[in-house]
Amino acid sequence: MDYYYNLVSPPSQVAILVAKKLNIKLNLKKTNIYDPAEMEALSKINPHQTLPMLVDSGTIVFESHAIVLYLVETYAKDDALYPKDAKVRCAVNQCLFFDVGTLYKQIYENIHVQMQNRQPSEKQTLRLKRATDVLEGLLTERSYTGADQLTVADICLLVTVSALKLWLGYDLKPYPRINKWFRRVTDEIPDCDKFQREVEKATRAYVASRKC
Repeated sequence: MDYYYNLVSPPSQVAILVAKKLNIKLNLKKTNIYDPAEMEALSKINPHQTLPMLVDSGTIVFESHAIVLYLVETYAKDDALYPKDAKVRCAVNQCLFFDVGTLYKQIYENIHVQMQNRQPSEKQTLRLKRATDVLEGLLTERSYTGADQLTVADICLLVTVSALKLWLGYDLKPYPRINKWFRRVTDEIPDCDKFQREVEKATRAYVASRKC
């Protein structure tokens, strides 16, 4: 399986962690979105020219959450990461949609503003706080976000919270449940700590280069 990605992009990181959890190998193809030649080559496979993208025996999948669900439904040995029970899967899906449509959206908006050397507006700051509060609330009744065990929702949200900490330096001390959950999920994914260090190094180098 060929996986086209950009390490500093949080959506690109999710499938790599899911693959580690599933113990499957991805043929990682780093892609520079600022290189016209690389993007032209990418467009021949995916006209949308978006990352990440997975190519598996002729099947082309783009959008990070779609890739994650493809991997677990195709290669998982059981349904633990994406339960088949309708009610449990609904809860997991809610968390996935919350991740991409609310929490990550607010983080991205704040990152975009800061990369332009501006400060987020009061409204943007408040929306981000509210989204983070929601995640803390999701962890009130259970140790994971969508089910009583680790699911794809936890892995996707782990990457998002990592971005919250790394890109924005967000103070998570007021969120004890998020902190405990973050450590718990990290411990359940093989080599996750090492991968997070690689992401941090690449991200800091990228941010430094953009400020030059």
